[in-house]
Amino acid sequence: MSVPYETAAYEPAESPESPEEHLARLLGRALNSFELPDEVLRLLECALAHDSSLHSAHHSAGLHRETYRHTWLLADGSAVTLWELVHNTAPGGEAQHEVYVDEEELHTATGRLTLPPEAPDFELPVVTQLSAIPEPRPVYAPDDTADHARRLLRRAENPDRPGADVAALLATASAHQITQAFGRPGRAGRAQLSFALYEHAFLLPDGGKVSLWEVEHTATPDGRHMCEVYPTQDAARDAMERRAARQV
Repeated sequence: MSVPYETAAYEPAESPESPEEHLARLLGRALNSFELPDEVLRLLECALAHDSSLHSAHHSAGLHRETYRHTWLLADGSAVTLWELVHNTAPGGEAQHEVYVDEEELHTATGRLTLPPEAPDFELPVVTQLSAIPEPRPVYAPDDTADHARRLLRRAENPDRPGADVAALLATASAHQITQAFGRPGRAGRAQLSFALYEHAFLLPDGGKVSLWEVEHTATPDGRHMCEVYPTQDAARDAMERRAARQV
């Protein structure tokens, strides 16, 4: 018998947006949202989960430009990405938002936003690719780490969950950290499917780190929450895609 899913320990205080709420907010602020193809919008209206991240940033002489990647997981296991461009047209001016269906369109739009070379306070632009920035050092919590690992593995219902060797290793862990990597937990009373992916990182006595990847979803016959745990992020995401495809 599975253990009830325990979200209180690491669910954000304010419940994240649903996929449809996030889409509505994105389209509401984009000046060119009317240009998006209807078939793309119809797909996104049925998305199961979403994820957003800053892709690049450019700031110089009071002008700024950022690009964001918004990805939605669909019911057939595929994903759709929209690219958001945020910029101002004058130093210190109000931000404007545009949205595009592919990266090529984004690059074309970005190319039109050149900085004026005659600006007296012009500086060489600094372009930041997030992939080049080292991730911040994680902060691990030492509270009941071994018990957390035990409960995580106990509530996992997938047959290929990590076995006794991993459980024995994590019993020695001294601290842990939980990070939401994709999606959002389902809200009570919602009929729509939901998916969420969490990384549980454990700090070992020798300074090493072991991560387990937890998938929480409602792609079950009766719509109940189900927990699955995998040793790698790729395996967890593959499981999400398989579960979503079965609902088609």
